Amino acid sequence: MDLATLIGLVLGFGAVLGGMMMEGGNPMALFNIPSIVIVIGGTIATAFISFPMSRVLGLAKVLMHAFFERGHDPRHTADLLVSMAEQSRREGLLSLESRAQAVTDPFIKKGLLLMIDGTDPERLRAIMEIELAAREERHEQGIQVLEALGGFAPTLGIMGTVLGLINVLSNLQDTSSLGHKIAGAFIATFYGVFTANIIFLPLANKLKTKMKHEAHVSEMALEGVLAIQAGDNPRIVREKLDGFLAPKLRGGVQATAVGSGARGTERAAA
Repeated sequence: MDLATLIGLVLGFGAVLGGMMMEGGNPMALFNIPSIVIVIGGTIATAFISFPMSRVLGLAKVLMHAFFERGHDPRHTADLLVSMAEQSRREGLLSLESRAQAVTDPFIKKGLLLMIDGTDPERLRAIMEIELAAREERHEQGIQVLEALGGFAPTLGIMGTVLGLINVLSNLQDTSSLGHKIAGAFIATFYGVFTANIIFLPLANKLKTKMKHEAHVSEMALEGVLAIQAGDNPRIVREKLDGFLAPKLRGGVQATAVGSGARGTERAAA
């Protein structure tokens, strides 16, 4: 579970509702069915108009990535690849097959297996770069839907407010409920701005950040796989991979820990 996403959403809802209560308002006043229908229903409708149905229906799966960690740990990935480089120098590339099969990250696993199968380095790089670009494109499609929803929601909120004010102005003779109706009309604007700036756009930004991090780890893994295939000294492999890491993460774990905890490292690298 990505606690940052969950905490952010809870704080966002809490700040809005808490601030309203501090001003003497009643949170239940925000529950307005016509506004919900116009803003939420209208926003969903714009998604179906703007994108293929498969992409809209797949949004739920994309959103799961914003709420759950996928375990792309660059430090453990670097440690795993350096350990494999040491083993390859001692026992040969074919000795890595069982460890490669145990890696759960599909990108890293595919690169290792292609390397073990003797794929030409240039061809291996080309295959893995195509894989990386296709994965980024799939992620970007979900992000585009969220960004579109974040753009349409405020406009639909304004539309709901306009419709509410039209209804108010057409019934001015009922002055006793005039204030209540005007307040209700503006709830639609609140829904539009709130959903865009607390839900849709922040989630899109979270997915962008995770996509970049995942791509960074995958690029590091690819360089590590190619270095192992080239027969580079494990120290050189470490230096190459350290270039992808923040300074505080560089250097790796003790060699004994890498050797004895290889299986746990493979799980963490996935």
